[in-house]
Amino acid sequence: MTQQERRIFLITALLKEEPKYKDMDIPKNTSEQKRLLRTLFNLRMPKKAGKDFIQIQDEYLREEIAGKGITDYGSIAPLKEGIYLWRGDITTLRCDAIVNAANSQMLGCFCPCHGCIDNAIHTYAGIELRFACAQLMNEQQCGESTGKAKITLAYNLPGKYVIHTVGPIVRGKLTKNDEEQLSSCYISCLELAEKNNVKSIAFCCISTGEFHFPNDKAAKIAVDTVQEYKKKTNSKIEVIFNVFKQIDYEIYRELLG
Repeated sequence: MTQQERRIFLITALLKEEPKYKDMDIPKNTSEQKRLLRTLFNLRMPKKAGKDFIQIQDEYLREEIAGKGITDYGSIAPLKEGIYLWRGDITTLRCDAIVNAANSQMLGCFCPCHGCIDNAIHTYAGIELRFACAQLMNEQQCGESTGKAKITLAYNLPGKYVIHTVGPIVRGKLTKNDEEQLSSCYISCLELAEKNNVKSIAFCCISTGEFHFPNDKAAKIAVDTVQEYKKKTNSKIEVIFNVFKQIDYEIYRELLG
């Protein structure tokens, strides 16, 4: 199958799942088709799918990611021993684990085509990621606490795992508790990574953007917490700070010398 044939197959199957979409026409334009498919992925509730769907979805997503260009973290020069800085799309980064800035529901972003990292990770990992997260939350029987983390497979992403953490939402003035909870996110992710034999982990800018944590203060907490953890535990885990915006790249670059 071509990418277009796979895309049409997936859109058709997802439309059939919901009676309210039964009369919806599939756009002819490629970019509009991609947007519709992402929308349907984002809106789909966590549930299983047939083997044919999963196989075609996996083929489609892996080719889409490959088309964006995959970066192996080993090709990046470290700024310090075991610490890297990389600006780019985290869904194209190959390392053992990437960190997702999740919310307490832990099911990914349901807002169609939203620009958050949670949406991007769930979109390109595929529908199995939301189902896996739902199973974890069903077992827990409550939302995820701020500063804690969960681990899942990465499915169609280049790495092995996704570590989902819930960062603090800053409402008004930044508090000491906000800072402590953000630091806890990094520690929880590192501890969980090492329990699962993860040798390399990429952190996004947790709690910035939609959660309103000031970029410069969030970066300092991230760098300080990671360096203190590595020193205190003598951990050899390789840490990549992944940024998407130039302003964050400049902040981290200054902090890391």
